[in-house]
Amino acid sequence: MSYSSKLAWRRYLVEGLLILASLLIILPLLIMIFGSFMNNSEVLKFSLRLPKEWIFSNYTTVFKEGGLGRAFLNGILITGVSSILNIFTSSAAAFILVRRETKTANFLYMFFFMGLIAPMSTITTIRVVQWLGFYGSITSVIFIYASLNTAFSVFLYSGFIRSIPKALDEVAFLEGANTLSVFFKIVTPLILPVNATVAIMVFMSVWNDITIPLYFLTDSSNWTMPLSVYNFYGKFSRDWNLIFADLVLTSLPVFILYLFCQKYIVSGLTAGAVKG
Repeated sequence: MSYSSKLAWRRYLVEGLLILASLLIILPLLIMIFGSFMNNSEVLKFSLRLPKEWIFSNYTTVFKEGGLGRAFLNGILITGVSSILNIFTSSAAAFILVRRETKTANFLYMFFFMGLIAPMSTITTIRVVQWLGFYGSITSVIFIYASLNTAFSVFLYSGFIRSIPKALDEVAFLEGANTLSVFFKIVTPLILPVNATVAIMVFMSVWNDITIPLYFLTDSSNWTMPLSVYNFYGKFSRDWNLIFADLVLTSLPVFILYLFCQKYIVSGLTAGAVKG
């Protein structure tokens, strides 16, 4: 067997193993989706089969009883504002850290990098938010999410900005531009692929999170959709068809976003590596 044939068989073997591994994720999803259209007795079998009767009214019941309309708006507000805030602050910080080759800048870059491995201290954060005076508000959650994703965003932006020639900055400075003008008029248009990547990844991480709203949103009217599942399960713990419908509605925005924007995630993660 030739070397090329061995590589082809190895590729087919890896692809087959990956397909089998994907079934571990797809099968439970199908059980959840099919179960969301069943009645409350049929769904208790938890089997992979089509419903005997498709009950679309489960979704209407969930939307009304679970208060998903307000939870959806809360989620859009929190994820949208925190993503925009994270993009602006992280890109600006990365630009300064990369362009200023000083010991202080290198130290701050490592300080941001430590955020990738350092866990969040919930008790300390609660005390800080209480001291600032906006504990229990949506504002506190937005700032927390923006700061939690800063470490990864700065790391991603730094890798891309390093590939942008400094000659562009120097020419702009010779023309009389200041640092803000260089950042907004020259660097910002060039980092659009990374902006898309950061926005999508921050959106997905914030939308799916349940711990931060649980600890920092004291009013249930401010809860997001994933946290509304927790509240909905307490009311309808025996109606798994309704719980499955709630889970489907909660995961649907992220699924659609990732389905249509996955190419931007890949291009943004690899942009700094392939840019000359």
